[in-house]
Amino acid sequence: MKKIGFLTSGGDCQGLNATMRGVAKHLFEHYGSSELKVYGFKDGYKGLINNEYDVLTSSDFSGILNLGGTILGTSRVPFKELKNEEGMPRVKKMKETYNLLGLDCLVILGGNGTHKTANLLSEEGLNVVTLPKTIDNDIWGMDMTFGFHSALGVATDVIDRLHSTATSHSRIFIVEVMGHKAGWLTLYAGVAGGVEVILLPEIPYNIDKVVDVLEARRQAKKKFSILAVAEGAISQEEAKMSKKEFRQARENMKYSNISYRIADEIAQRTDLEVRVTIPGHVQRGGDPSAYDRVLSTRLGAKAAELIINKKYGYMAALKDNEIVPVPLSEVAGKLKTVPLDSEVIKAAREIGISFGD
Repeated sequence: MKKIGFLTSGGDCQGLNATMRGVAKHLFEHYGSSELKVYGFKDGYKGLINNEYDVLTSSDFSGILNLGGTILGTSRVPFKELKNEEGMPRVKKMKETYNLLGLDCLVILGGNGTHKTANLLSEEGLNVVTLPKTIDNDIWGMDMTFGFHSALGVATDVIDRLHSTATSHSRIFIVEVMGHKAGWLTLYAGVAGGVEVILLPEIPYNIDKVVDVLEARRQAKKKFSILAVAEGAISQEEAKMSKKEFRQARENMKYSNISYRIADEIAQRTDLEVRVTIPGHVQRGGDPSAYDRVLSTRLGAKAAELIINKKYGYMAALKDNEIVPVPLSEVAGKLKTVPLDSEVIKAAREIGISFGD
């Protein structure tokens, strides 16, 4: 009998259930219900550590294609807490659970931190296949993660809805979009939403340049402006700081939140009325888009194919519109940020969108 474990780790997002469904349906089709046993570990790596799981049947994967979140639950177990001597007992417990259940493979769905841990388990001798989940689209080795397209729809909808109220009240609106280290979601939502300014972690901004854009629009008799700001956006001054200096500077600021800080700086330099909107975790929630349902199904089916062919230590990834295996060793510890020569950035600049630089 084939024994497969599933776990979802890190932040939740749309498409997790759809992807697990894709894996399970392919495996059940191939092996049959009598020859396949599926274990769903509860709350991510914690379930693997504590040997907490449910045995799942094919019916558990029915009706979840359009369901947001994760039926298994999720949590964060930081990678740095596993690599030191204090964390190694937890790695040992994960291996013990894997061996106790006699698993043939562990299917792991998650983002960057999750993939670092998955690679560690692979190096420890476990058969692992992973699937790339994150609304940030920042996993190395692939074109697009599942969850990104759905979150993009939410963020764009927020910007769309602000256009009418911004126009009505002649206000400046700042929309803070998720993305600490990579600005993919902010970039795409900003372009799709038709904003005037996009601020990304990859392109440090000058607040005076931002103000110049707003003042120029006012001089042109344009009643409002909308800024899409990544939560990890930094100023040009901050970009020159060491990590220690940066932390100290943020601790001493009037506003720790980037959007309120920018709003305050604009207010100090102009008489413009500024409002901040932070959709936050709403971007992660709700049903997956049709695109993500298809992508999740394709990725899940590929992961099952890897398991059937005993090709372990790989992530199923979308590259050049094909689903291909990418070695975990190439993925772990790497971050895919927005390249400065991105065609999307180039197109945005050409139509007049400012990046504050």
